[in-house]
Amino acid sequence: MLKGLALTPPVIGRISIGKVVEKNGKRLPEKDDEFTITSQVQNKDGWVAHPVDDTLRQALHPPGSAPGGSTKLRGIPIHLLFNDPALNLRAQYAMFERTSGRPLCVGNGEHCRRMTSAGMQQLPCPTPAGCEVAQQGHCKPYGRLHVRIGDEDALGTFIFRTTGFNSIRTLTTRQQYLQALSGDRLASLPLELRLRGKSTTQSHRSAIYYVDLVVRQGLTLTQALEEARKLQQARQDAGFDQKALDEAARQGYAQGAFEESEEEGLGVVEEFYPEGAEPEHPPAEHQDRPPPRRSLSDRLGDRLEARARQSAPATA
Repeated sequence: MLKGLALTPPVIGRISIGKVVEKNGKRLPEKDDEFTITSQVQNKDGWVAHPVDDTLRQALHPPGSAPGGSTKLRGIPIHLLFNDPALNLRAQYAMFERTSGRPLCVGNGEHCRRMTSAGMQQLPCPTPAGCEVAQQGHCKPYGRLHVRIGDEDALGTFIFRTTGFNSIRTLTTRQQYLQALSGDRLASLPLELRLRGKSTTQSHRSAIYYVDLVVRQGLTLTQALEEARKLQQARQDAGFDQKALDEAARQGYAQGAFEESEEEGLGVVEEFYPEGAEPEHPPAEHQDRPPPRRSLSDRLGDRLEARARQSAPATA
């Protein structure tokens, strides 16, 4: 087995809420108000749609239904692969080398792994707001959610990537709650990715979109829990070992310092870390990170300085 190579869940498709378009000779991300499910193949027009995308859109208007209505895909029925939320959603502060896509530094707000001239080092991680290396804005929270769509491939996942605080925070919280209330049956619950909108002062009152994780449409929580119990029992009867699967994934992630290869990193940089993308060109999911809080002493100092300027005598 190769050492230093992170073993991540097999990916058979992508889920996005935006795309990269060419504007004024530059390739820049453009946000959207619906999901798009693609394969991992690109052509001159962009990512090729995955067949499941068309299947889900057709389900919005089954034969015999009334004509009209929205055709936008804003809900995706899914199952998670693991019971451990941290294995389904990989969220870190991440910085990439812009020209090669090579990962340079990943951290969790306490510790980071950084590639330096002296090699790989373990260093404190003060978050991007307090890190000198990250002051240029190239370090962001970066999340990757792995989900299963359908039953064709029991271990193949569709990956949703995001640098949005709303999606990362919501997906993390929902997973922890669902894992707790289901009795550690997170991977057996019938769930749905749901696209939600909100407005903030930083979005200038325009809508921004983020991804939520909820019980599948048409089911109550009680019904979903019962389905999860039955599925878990059926899997156990068939010899499916969920705990062993989670542990195998945990060991696979731990094998490498970085989970993205340089090849994957180039696509990540283009879509989520574009040069000059903010604020004129927000990424596919608008970055609604709140501004850093200033200390009380800093704010008081600003007021005293302003008062001193007002009382100072005018000079010619």
